[in-house]
Amino acid sequence: MESLRTPENRFDGLVDWPFEPKYVEISDSLRVHYVDEGSGPTVLLLHGEPTWAYLYRKMIPILVAAGCRVIAPDLIGFGRSDKPTLRDDYTYGRHLRWLTESIDAIGYSNDLGPLTVFCQDWGGLIGLSHMARNAEKYRGVVASNTGVPLGKDFLKTSEDAFARWRQYSQDLNPFLASACLAGESTPIEGMACDLSVEERKAYDAPFPTEVYTAGARQFPLIVPTSATHPSAPICWETWSLLTDCQVPLTTAFGANDDVTGSMQGLLSGRVAGAKNQPHTIIEDAGHFIQEQQPGRCVEVILSLLDRTD
Repeated sequence: MESLRTPENRFDGLVDWPFEPKYVEISDSLRVHYVDEGSGPTVLLLHGEPTWAYLYRKMIPILVAAGCRVIAPDLIGFGRSDKPTLRDDYTYGRHLRWLTESIDAIGYSNDLGPLTVFCQDWGGLIGLSHMARNAEKYRGVVASNTGVPLGKDFLKTSEDAFARWRQYSQDLNPFLASACLAGESTPIEGMACDLSVEERKAYDAPFPTEVYTAGARQFPLIVPTSATHPSAPICWETWSLLTDCQVPLTTAFGANDDVTGSMQGLLSGRVAGAKNQPHTIIEDAGHFIQEQQPGRCVEVILSLLDRTD
């Protein structure tokens, strides 16, 4: 598998990003970047499309100050992690394997203890799938603006929010992560964030040229949108496990997220561990909730830690 590695100087002097990079190597000779800050109960932060661990820059210091250890990896294809060059290299199954190997590699020499995960967007599709298969590793889950599709939840007509976003992700030229988060052309109003020029630079840092963007381009296309989609079997297997999984799961969704809003009821109503847990709608927050309401996101995590102590 041919892959690229974003030059390190692309990440020099990024605003609000003082964290020392750490790396592990997984299969396919791929290097995974992660942040490891603080001490205490481990909180795993999983990003989605088309972001990287920078999305959690506002939450990491608050969690560390509250006495948590924070692990925030970059998914393969994003951030400082390696980027396979072919779009066909990216599948739901591979992403799940890559995350599994990343967590195992990080924990091999650094005992992580029970994990409490906060997952958003594709961080949830992969993270919830990992948790369902490795429940013994987890203390709790906060699912935010994410879910595991049943094969039809994200695409009903060409006018649906996800359909418009998927088309936008393919048409955007050049592909700029910052445009997806804050550009005037973003087709979903609830996605738009107020970012400074320096923050936009940080989101674009992983992708010096179009050839680095294969993973970001492909992610929207591997969301299962029908029963015959290649990703659908992983979702079915995941749901067969989630319905009996007793790991405490709480949800915290942005009030203005039109893309994943339907997933909150699906998770809270069908996952065994979601019963008797609070499920929160966070006002003044859209899809990238970590940008708009980082403090409220941390409150939900700390509340879950208190309940599972």
